[in-house]
Amino acid sequence: MKVSTHFQTVIQSYLEQRAEYDDLFARSYRNPLKNIEDCITYILNYVQKSGCNGFDDDEIFGQAVHYYDEADIEIGKPIDCKVVVNHHVELTEVEKAEARKEAIKRAENEAYNRMAQRKTAPKKENKNSNNGQMTLLF
Repeated sequence: MKVSTHFQTVIQSYLEQRAEYDDLFARSYRNPLKNIEDCITYILNYVQKSGCNGFDDDEIFGQAVHYYDEADIEIGKPIDCKVVVNHHVELTEVEKAEARKEAIKRAENEAYNRMAQRKTAPKKENKNSNNGQMTLLF
C-alpha cells in the first residue's frame, strides 16, 4: 500500500494523543494484533465503499478509533491510492517577506514583458490611408 507518510503520521498522531487522555482507548491502541498499516487499509476501504471523495477529519479519526476498538474487524484488501490531507501552513515573517519579494519581481517581469511586446508588435495599416499622402478632394 502506498499512502503518503503525511496521512499516516496525522492519523497516528491523533491516535497517540487520544491514548494519552483516554485510558480505555489506550488499552485498545496497545493491542499487539493491531497496527497503523492495517488501520490505514481499513480507513481507505471505508472511504472507497462510501463512494464519497471528501470527509471531515472527525469522521476519519472516528474510523481509526473504531478499527482499534473492534476486536474482530474486517480491514479489507490493501488499496493503492493517493490521499490528500488538508493542512494550514504558517509562514514565518522571513518566509512571508521572501514570498512578497518574489511576487513583486514576477509582477514586474510580467509588466515589462507586456510593454516589450507592445513596442515590437507590427502596426496595422489603416484601409483609408494613402501611404502617408494627403488627398485633396474638390
